[in-house]
Amino acid sequence: MYNSFIFVKVKLYSLNVVKLKNLMLIKTQHFVIFLTFLFCISCQQKDTKLREIHGKEIAMVDSIPEVDSIKTFITPYRDHIKEILDTPLAYAPKTMQKTDGELNSSIGNFIADLTFEISNPVFEKRTGNNIDFVLLNHGGIRAIISQGEVSRRTAYQVMPFENRVLILELSGEKVIELLSYLAKSKTAHPISKQLELHLNDRGEIAHASIAQKPIDVSKSYFVATSDFLANGGDHMDFFKNPINTTDIEYLLRNEIIDYFMKTDTLKASVDQRFIQIK
Repeated sequence: MYNSFIFVKVKLYSLNVVKLKNLMLIKTQHFVIFLTFLFCISCQQKDTKLREIHGKEIAMVDSIPEVDSIKTFITPYRDHIKEILDTPLAYAPKTMQKTDGELNSSIGNFIADLTFEISNPVFEKRTGNNIDFVLLNHGGIRAIISQGEVSRRTAYQVMPFENRVLILELSGEKVIELLSYLAKSKTAHPISKQLELHLNDRGEIAHASIAQKPIDVSKSYFVATSDFLANGGDHMDFFKNPINTTDIEYLLRNEIIDYFMKTDTLKASVDQRFIQIK
């Protein structure tokens, strides 16, 4: 009787120990799940947005004292850059500007013609084809070329943008759209001398030719332009969706510099390439 009681008591104690272990195991699992949940929340990327920006203008005036250490560090670099930019490369016997003609200008003709001259050998070597003509935009020319010595700085002033030269293959129909755009805009957009466009007294196209030949709508033409215009800049939508595009990896500004370097005296004038007969 006594032994049986002890057995029962021991058995009950064993059951309580098992229940206690199970309860501790459940609590431990819950605690681990809770920690995992907190860790996942803390690892989530927060959606941060810029709400406002504060700033103030600090005018660079003579009253701000120079820092000698900074001036000493910068001066050699500044002098070196100035030397590179201002070294004379060629000579302009007269000032070239984009307002000295009605539908074509001396500086526009000059830049369009040099773009053809520099770009065509590169394009021909890569593709076996030749550029038919060049079209750039009047607004892309940002300075005059003054009479006297010209330098790299001159090129940066005239063409400050990082525009690349692209050659687009256009259908004959697209070229007709291009000519209609020029006739309608009546702006001295730079075109190379290979293209001739004459308007009558009503502003309609009276004569158009490429390399002294009439436009053939059944063939395609290779037109050199800037990447800005190729993407529809200045509403030149006829450049969109060309047959082919060739990037000759040449900046317009670098072409101007290279032309300066190989030319002693610059020549440019207003001519008859784009005129209106009155």
